[in-house]
Amino acid sequence: MWEPSEDEPLARLPESIWETRYVGRRFPGSRAVAEKPGLAEGANCQLFAYEVLRHCSLTVPDWRSSDLWDDTGRTERVAHARPLDLVLLNAADNAWGAHVGVVVGEDRVLHLSAEVGRPAVWGMADFAARDRYRTLIGFKRVLRRA
Repeated sequence: MWEPSEDEPLARLPESIWETRYVGRRFPGSRAVAEKPGLAEGANCQLFAYEVLRHCSLTVPDWRSSDLWDDTGRTERVAHARPLDLVLLNAADNAWGAHVGVVVGEDRVLHLSAEVGRPAVWGMADFAARDRYRTLIGFKRVLRRA
């Protein structure tokens, strides 16, 4: 099975992922996503992050951020992130409504936000500089199933 180096996650992503627009109503479990799955119609941060991981052969259920944070069966909390781990950030120390991104390297996170409107790679300092992302909730690693 493919084990990514720090640079590989970004290099392996198809152009269609980079063209994803931010659309807040397209979140995991929404009617909009059920009717038209995938990223072509846009996504919120969670849907985007999960689709990136699926492209990299990691499966994540269609959870909201608090469900992701609470899960212990398919993911695990980790103190130090590595590429393809998920990061949760919020204005306060609460996973409900947290922003979700994909770690793609040392201090680099691929994410989709309303602020930018398209996928972007930010450092952790870029998140910390914004009130809505100033609190690092933590990192989650998707467990590979045998």
